[in-house]
This record gives sequence, C-alpha cells and structure tokens, in this order.
Amino acid sequence: MKKEGMYSTAIDQWPREDRPREKLVRYGERALSNSELLAILIGSGVRGCNAVDLAREILAAFKTFRRMGDSEAGEWQRFHGLGPAKTAQIRAALEIGRRFREDERRARGAKIRSSADAVAVLMPQMRDLPKEIFKTIYLNASHHVLQIVDEARGTVNYTTPIVREIFHKALQVHAVSVICAHNHPSGDTAPSREDREFTRRLAEAGRIMQIKVLDHVIIGDNTYFSFADEGYLT
Repeated sequence: MKKEGMYSTAIDQWPREDRPREKLVRYGERALSNSELLAILIGSGVRGCNAVDLAREILAAFKTFRRMGDSEAGEWQRFHGLGPAKTAQIRAALEIGRRFREDERRARGAKIRSSADAVAVLMPQMRDLPKEIFKTIYLNASHHVLQIVDEARGTVNYTTPIVREIFHKALQVHAVSVICAHNHPSGDTAPSREDREFTRRLAEAGRIMQIKVLDHVIIGDNTYFSFADEGYLT
C-alpha cells in the first residue's frame, strides 16, 4: 500500500484501499492521518489540488486542530477551493469535538453516589453506539471520578484480559473503587450469561486486589441495568 503523500491525482483515481473514506470504513477512523480525516470533511478539491492536498495545506497553516478551532472565519478565505459551505462544515466538526472534550472534562471530578449518577455520566456517551463498548470509571476514596477509560470494543466474552487491564489501570491512577459499564446496541439491557460471568470474575478480582467494584452497568436506549441495584454485588 502506498503511503499518504505519494499521489497528486484526484482521489477517485487512487486505488480504493488508499482513499480516505474507504480506509475509514475498512480500518476505522483511528487509522487515518489528520489530513485524511480533514479531507473527508472537505469532500473534494479543485483542479490540480485534491482534498488531501488541500487538507495538508490547511494543517500546515494552522499547525493543530486546536488552533484551527480557535480561528476566525476570515482566516479560511486564503485557501483556494474552500468556499463558505466547506468552511462551515469543518468549523462545525471542530466545535463538536470541542464540546465533546468539555463533556469529558465535566465528567472528570464528578461525584458518583449511585448507579443513577454513573449512568448520568455515561448515557450520553453510550446510548446510541452501534457497537458494544466497554468503559470503566475509576474513583478516589471520596467517589470522585479520576478517569473514564474505554477498555475494549466488542463483547465481554474475553473477560480475563479486560479484568487484568482494569485493575492494572486502577493501580496506576490510585483508584480506590471502579464502576464498569458496557452498552447493548439492541437497547435491551437484560444481562447475558457472559455479562453475569464477567461481573462475577470482576468482583472476585476486586476483592483480591482490594479495589472495590461498586457496580457493573449495562446501558440501553435511555434505560439501564445495574448489577449493584439488583443485589449481585452484595
């Protein structure tokens, strides 16, 4: 596969596996470079300058997405081939990213007193996800959030590696307790046999490590199931 930067022709002339949209679909957004992500927002370039080339030019001018997000509308007029509509689309995406970071910052430091508190933090992040995502909330002795970490994507069938990673991270951040959560994309929060087995192993490991497992929550469509509330962790 050729590396980014080796093509100067229109993107639709590139091999399919090297085109930004196709790469995102095949490998996920994290596999793309900054300029490839930006090129997807731009959509198309102009004669002699494809979307990736234009994205590189923009990144060279602004240096970082943070600087890009703090820019004024007039600063975008210098880029040939980037009209008001494309500029608005990019700036809207940057603002979405900024607000997402704000949501994460507000979550850190929040005090978790109950399963409802945990769900209030996690529901906006997890309710509409098309795939199953597993998160852990790490808490200090006062039950304030130290960190929220994406542990895994997929199901909880492979429990041992996930459990090991959770408590390794807990020791690193000096967490006293944890709350685990994953979503059911179907919206049905009824725990599966694997969910119950995972929770049992998690609680056992917590007792051994002397890090309390306060809850394991399953997030659905504006609803949730709490193992703690149902008495599974007593």
